[in-house]
Amino acid sequence: MASTEANAEPQRRRARVQMTVIGPILALVVLIVVGALMNSNFLSYGNITNVLSRSAFIGIIAVGMTFVITAGGLDLSVGSMAAFIAGLMILVMNAALPSMGIGIPIILLGMATALLAGIGAGLLNGLLITKLGIEAFIVTLGSMGIYRSLVTWLADGGTLSLDFGLRTYYRPVYYDGILGISWPIIVFLLVVIVGEIFMSRGVFGRHVAATGSNLDVARYSNVNTDRVRLMTYVILGLLVGIATIMYVPRLGSASSTTGLLWELEAIAAVIIGGTVLKGGFGRVWGTVIGVLILSLIENILNLTDFVSPYLNGAVQGVIIILAVILQREGKAAK
Repeated sequence: MASTEANAEPQRRRARVQMTVIGPILALVVLIVVGALMNSNFLSYGNITNVLSRSAFIGIIAVGMTFVITAGGLDLSVGSMAAFIAGLMILVMNAALPSMGIGIPIILLGMATALLAGIGAGLLNGLLITKLGIEAFIVTLGSMGIYRSLVTWLADGGTLSLDFGLRTYYRPVYYDGILGISWPIIVFLLVVIVGEIFMSRGVFGRHVAATGSNLDVARYSNVNTDRVRLMTYVILGLLVGIATIMYVPRLGSASSTTGLLWELEAIAAVIIGGTVLKGGFGRVWGTVIGVLILSLIENILNLTDFVSPYLNGAVQGVIIILAVILQREGKAAK
């Protein structure tokens, strides 16, 4: 009898692991079926490409968030950071317009501004956390308020708008693409591929997981945990900059509401995808599934009258809580 129970335990563990892997995929399939049944336009080419293009911003950021959370960290500032970077990018491009004129150089200047600002913001967060030993929650909560206030101040309480000619010239970065696939989707796909390679096949990914699993053990294993954690925040900042580059040509403006709740969506996508909130295990492809689940939920709410689309944030909050509860139950069952 004891032998039978001992043999059954590994089987139960394998079943739980399989459910954490296939669970998000099954949820995605169910959402697609439900959406198709509730609205005939759900699976149309226009709707699908629109969903993918709009979710690309959160998806790019969520890939970086996967590394941060896997290493045992957290970043609540990404939405405000994106708003500040967008505002700074617009100001720099507008200021340079009289001397540079409309063309590729000024677009490249704006892109460089966004990338440098993103890297700088991520580096600052990482240094405060690793060098001064301040909790990630406190640091990023503080920087969230700082960046949101800065963009509001830069816009004087209103909206920062890109010059009309520049906006028209810049629009193809969001609206054009290759073979009917927009540039945000292509960039998102490239980020996912590179992120998955680094996470699952690279030494850095193993160090990230080791750091998040047990900081002391990782240090004894000759892992520079401070550098690993710092790099995860730098990577996240870089990806926020890339997402902002793809976002600005969509509306050509930035305000205090730009990027609102992006941190919630990014964290939700990471957790739904199976990355452990306390760190130690993460998967980029799972985060992609999480992004698609959240995007499809929002899309279904917009296409139907079943639930008000204004409750989308509430739905995402409930999903985060349920995902964490399921993770805790799965850990307790082990």
